[in-house]
Amino acid sequence: MTNTHYISSNILDLSEINKIISENKKIKLSDESKYLIEKSRTYLDEKLQAHKEPIYGINTGFGALYNVKISTNNLTKLQENLVKSHACGIGERVPKEIVKLMLLLKVQSLSYGHSGVQLATVKRLIDFFNNDVIPVVYTQGSLGASGDLAPLAHLSLPLLGIGDVYLNNDIVDASVLKEKFGWEPIVLKSKEGLALLNGTQFMSAYGVHCLLKSYKLSYLADLIGAISLEAFDGRIEPFSELIHLIRPHRGQIKTAERMLSFLEGSELISREKKHVQDPYSFRCIPQVHGATKDTLTFVRKTFKTEINSVTDNPNIFVKEDRIISGGNFHGQPLALGLDYLGIALAELGNISERRIFQLVSGLRELPVFLVNDPGINSGFMIPQYTAASIVSQNKQLASPSSIDSIVSSNGQEDHVSMGANAATKCLRILDNVERILAIELLNASQAIEFRRPLKSSGIIEEFLAAYIKEIPFVEQDRILHIDIEKSIDFIEAYLVDISEVYLN
Repeated sequence: MTNTHYISSNILDLSEINKIISENKKIKLSDESKYLIEKSRTYLDEKLQAHKEPIYGINTGFGALYNVKISTNNLTKLQENLVKSHACGIGERVPKEIVKLMLLLKVQSLSYGHSGVQLATVKRLIDFFNNDVIPVVYTQGSLGASGDLAPLAHLSLPLLGIGDVYLNNDIVDASVLKEKFGWEPIVLKSKEGLALLNGTQFMSAYGVHCLLKSYKLSYLADLIGAISLEAFDGRIEPFSELIHLIRPHRGQIKTAERMLSFLEGSELISREKKHVQDPYSFRCIPQVHGATKDTLTFVRKTFKTEINSVTDNPNIFVKEDRIISGGNFHGQPLALGLDYLGIALAELGNISERRIFQLVSGLRELPVFLVNDPGINSGFMIPQYTAASIVSQNKQLASPSSIDSIVSSNGQEDHVSMGANAATKCLRILDNVERILAIELLNASQAIEFRRPLKSSGIIEEFLAAYIKEIPFVEQDRILHIDIEKSIDFIEAYLVDISEVYLN
């Protein structure tokens, strides 16, 4: 198994990105990509020598300054000024794992030979990726059109030997890279600054990161939902194949199949039931979790197209001898996808909290608030409050960003996607759902102990055995914040272990 991923025209998909990340692969340009990059750069240099008319972003100003012609001896200064002036990011720092994805996706987009960058520039981005030199990028500043300008400017500053980077978990000035690695600052040529800043790699990296984790949480939502069903003494009939084949949404069918596999061999699910039906939060797991799965499929398709695309402007077409200014930097497809994903994830948390509520309500021979001696012990009363608070926040965060637009650049850029806001909100929703599921697992693990000596399935019992080693049964009141944090840590560790299960 090679530990190198070659950047080429081959389709880069979510599974391959997952392997690059999980196996800590290095990246390298294929011969094909080197050829296309150099061919595009050579064409642009020759075009500038022969063509004296203004070409947007190459020998003109940017945005509303598109009609300002720049002299040939100032083209490098123009590009450097562009990177510096656009580095206006603010707010929280983007997580390092997402910035590393930005590097990967920017290299992929530049490799197609439609951007006119130098080979040395792309190679330096690869050097950053392979040596874990991660530029410091900020969450606020992009409108999600004209490209993710501010975030990508911060991503690009270290190419010039300026800005901040993470190095060995410390934040240092990029000027140290010359001494440590022998990397001379890149001297940008015409169009290069624009090629680096125009693009959707901020939104795309967030989307890829969220999708990878969303698939994992979708899997765990099914597993934790199955444990809650067992703890609630639920029925298995709602997961029958017969029901789902007459309403054959793919996600619904897949969820029902997975639930049946989790429950196979369970003593709890097979015992005689006193009740005829379960509440919707249990009975409709296939329909609700399944709808989220179908959303993941749709959004995954959108991002697969995006990360295998050229998203800067203008674009160079060597064969056709044309340089065309267009709008591939506009993030509307991503903004809509990220909003849709956020809504779908919020619903996983919403239904999870309803199962928590049912488990602590003193129903079906479970003690109220899942604790012995309720009254002197409050038990699991307040974790439900916490989950409800997070669910409410997610409902607010799920309000779409993509329906908003604010005019910028003196009216030249008069419609923007706000996809960057959708991206950062989607990650917050995702993190919140992880917390809600961790609280549900804490409740379900406690509740199922009141069903002993009956056992669940082998899969569930093995999972619970590992969980209880970290978070044991609550005999009497203790600080449940600690247990919730441990439950989150358990979920995150388990997500690594099942990294290849959920994507197929």
